[in-house]
Amino acid sequence: MQKLHSLSHWLLTLSSLVTDVLRFIGLGLRPRLALTAENLFLRKQLALYLERETRPRRASAATRLSLVWLSRCFAWREALTIVKPETLIHWHRKGFRLFWRWKSKARGRPRIPADLQKLIAEMAANNVTWGEERIAAELLLKLGIRISPRTVRRYMPDDTGSQRGPSSQRWMTFVRNHAQGILACDFFVAITATFRVFYVFVVLEVGTRRIAHFNVTAHPTADWTLQQFREVITGEAPYRFVVHDRDSIYSPELDSALKSMGMRVLKTPFRAPQANAFCERLVGTIRRECLDFLIPLNERHLRRILKEWGAHYNRGRPHSSLGPGIPDPPVDLRLKRSSGHRIPGDHGVVARSILAGLHHEYRLERIAA
Repeated sequence: MQKLHSLSHWLLTLSSLVTDVLRFIGLGLRPRLALTAENLFLRKQLALYLERETRPRRASAATRLSLVWLSRCFAWREALTIVKPETLIHWHRKGFRLFWRWKSKARGRPRIPADLQKLIAEMAANNVTWGEERIAAELLLKLGIRISPRTVRRYMPDDTGSQRGPSSQRWMTFVRNHAQGILACDFFVAITATFRVFYVFVVLEVGTRRIAHFNVTAHPTADWTLQQFREVITGEAPYRFVVHDRDSIYSPELDSALKSMGMRVLKTPFRAPQANAFCERLVGTIRRECLDFLIPLNERHLRRILKEWGAHYNRGRPHSSLGPGIPDPPVDLRLKRSSGHRIPGDHGVVARSILAGLHHEYRLERIAA
């Protein structure tokens, strides 16, 4: 829409200039006496407007160009009335700048299509280790688009491209590549009916989305937290990384103990909860699907609620990030296959209540003959 408006503006300006040129040529063919009389006649009428101090309308671009062009043919300072002489000089300079910009316009190859520009920017942003030569090769060999690396570099974002040092991969790329060996942990607060504050510690397997461990305490300490890690990291699973924030409870002694277990500690940046997004999402899910609907009476009641909901989360709750899938599905569920939109005739749907009906798990059960 903006390009259409600009094009129409230039067409109107050009048509007005052409009209003025034709009018000037026509006036040049008239007798000198007639032009002198008409000039005096128009001056007398203009004097009436000047005496009344009538403000003229704003001059259009075509009018300005015409006045600048006509001013080269006579002594214009005495005849100029609608604006100051400095304004006309400013118009002349502005017109010269436009003319010089047009004359100095680059004469090279036309720009590549907008969708190809967008594709190059996306490839550069999504593959931080790629330079212009790699992107040009990908376009040629896999998409059949021949484009030089120098042209590719022109459309790459300023913060990408060839780099002298090794490039750093994205945080989410690292997490996905090592998800099977990453444990993410975090604390959150739960309030009981008597307004006691308890701290819930959760450990999540990022690769499977399974809750590996949880526990509740009223007074969390570094020693208590280290004991929770000992209960998770038994050596049976190939865990390699632990992601946690920079809370003071994760003391240097705790991190040293984790390193002695063969773990590498990954601390999230300051005030960046999105760096531990998987565990933050788990905490939000626990609140939205469980604790927002229940009021724990005491620590024991809170632990029982979380134990029942945790078993449902691991063995009965679908996760869209898994395909959808279930982190630790029951054996009989793993053998099920889709049978279209119909329930098998020899099976019935059985519902099992979770947390007194807050959630339900459904399964097929063979009907007795």
